[in-house]
Formats: sequence, C-alpha cells, structure tokens
Amino acid sequence: MSEDPKLPVNAVQSRPLPPYLATRYHGWRATTYSENRIWYRKLAEEGQNPRIMAIACCDSRVDVNAVFSADTGDIFLHRNIANVVPPYLPDGDPHGTSAAVEYAVSVLRVAHVIVVGHSDCGGIQGCHKMCSGHAPELEDKGSFVGRWLEILRPAFDRVSRLETEKEQIRAMEKETVVIALENLWQFPFVREAVEAERLSLHGIWFDIGAGKLEHYLPDLGGFIEI
Repeated sequence: MSEDPKLPVNAVQSRPLPPYLATRYHGWRATTYSENRIWYRKLAEEGQNPRIMAIACCDSRVDVNAVFSADTGDIFLHRNIANVVPPYLPDGDPHGTSAAVEYAVSVLRVAHVIVVGHSDCGGIQGCHKMCSGHAPELEDKGSFVGRWLEILRPAFDRVSRLETEKEQIRAMEKETVVIALENLWQFPFVREAVEAERLSLHGIWFDIGAGKLEHYLPDLGGFIEI
C-alpha cells in the first residue's frame, strides 16, 4: 500500500492581503461596522434569515446587493459562471449550485429565488463560441469552464435561428435565465415549496450599461422592463 502523499511545509502558500484591501477593511470597520455593531452582533447570535436567494453570475460588474439596496443579511447570494442552474441530478457527486439551492429552500426557507442574468456576459460569449465550433479549448474535457457551459447548449440551440451573432448572444443571456427556471422546477423540494405557496421563482436580466432590469413574464411575452 502506498503512503499518502504529504505536502512540503511551505507548499501551500498564502500571502498577506494587498495593502489597499487592508486599508479598505479598516475603513469599513471604522465606519459601516462601527455604526451597525448591534446589527452585526444580532446576525452573529441569531443566524441568517434572508427572504431572498439570488443566483447571479460571478461577473464583478453585477452587484445584486447594490441594485436592490440590500442590507447585510437580506440576500442569500450564490454566484457561478453565467448564473447557471444545472439540471436536478442526485447522483451522489458534489454539486455546488444544487447544494446552495437546497440549503436556501429547505433550511433557510427563503420566500423568493431570483435568477439574475446580465448583459455582456463573458460566460455566454464563451458558450456561444464553443457551441458554434470556435472555442476548441472549451470543448476539451479538461476545461472546467467548458464542461459547466455545456449545460447551456440548449440556449444556443434555441437562438440559433437569429441572424447575427450579436442577436444570438443577447438572446442567450436571457434564455439562460429561462433554462435556469426550468431546471429549478426539476428539484422536488423547489416544486413542493412553490405548490405550497411558500416560495416564488423569478427571472431577471440586468443591463449593466443602462442600469435597467427586465423581468421574465412569459404570460406577457417574455422579458419586460421593470
């Protein structure tokens, strides 16, 4: 039997924070935290009780808390590449997004799950290139990003009838939100909570440059500006 490999003492490295981040932390602690000390202690002692779960993209330009003027503790926020919700797949393997959904719905018992898509999404652009045969590096089985974006291939198929690449990508940004909602409905505990009228599902698309939101209302024809 082979011995377990052991890392050298200094193999795992962690360096001090960049000075500008340390400065920002001290500024936050002296102002925001100091002025809301009682609230933070209450959160620490009583735990979180958010009403909303938001599933958003990792894109640094999409600040869900800022858009909704949310306070600390208001939103249970999960981010991933291209705000994807994968299909329900209880195969015994680890699934980060599915775990977050399960925790939010079954443990935190949030009242709303909001899928947040956005304009100029790099993940959607990469998915479009991969699906159209122009990104072989993403088709490689060793690409974590490519395997994740493969979940969105149906979105590409749905918009392929559009004439221009620009139109297809913009449509994919919104279609990804629709697919996420469809996949959420596959989760038994989500469907049960919706049918019991203790949970509602929402899809929105954020235009970064215009600062506008559209919400998905299929009864009214699709995405409608809020």
